[in-house]
Amino acid sequence: MNATRPICPDDAPALAALLRANRDFLAPWEPIRPDVYFTPEGQRAVIEDDLSRLARGDALPHVILDAAGAPIGRITLSGIVRGAFQSGSLGYWLSAPANGKGHATRAVEHIIALAFSALNLHRIQAETLPHNTRSQRVLERTGFTPYGRAPAYLNIAGTWQDHTLYQLLNPIWHP
Repeated sequence: MNATRPICPDDAPALAALLRANRDFLAPWEPIRPDVYFTPEGQRAVIEDDLSRLARGDALPHVILDAAGAPIGRITLSGIVRGAFQSGSLGYWLSAPANGKGHATRAVEHIIALAFSALNLHRIQAETLPHNTRSQRVLERTGFTPYGRAPAYLNIAGTWQDHTLYQLLNPIWHP
């Protein structure tokens, strides 16, 4: 069983239920979202937007799966830029009960493999809040290295917050 699979519109109800059940758990790490975001209709709109970005080659949206193949979170490589950059930005979230069980590590490893083989990207970046040590451990365990700090980088939980920047370079990149 893969750690992730491509997202599809049929995932909307399951993802909406996960987001509602984990709303308080995820709130410190996420932008403030409107209530519609936590509904199947809201998630269907998010998924349709992600699938449009996938079709343009701008994103690689996946769901994270448990051992039975049920969605337990999301992972997306977004902001894919070609040309001289050949890079994308990684983001992910997991439900509270799925944390600490290796799911995020396996999901990140799976996306790295896709990004560096099928997409032939040169670089993946990821950003974390400085106090998000669990996410930092996942990134470091999968080979990412910190390379800087971005002040007031993203508006998270209603406040512009600094982020620690991580990157991973493709050791076998070829033009």
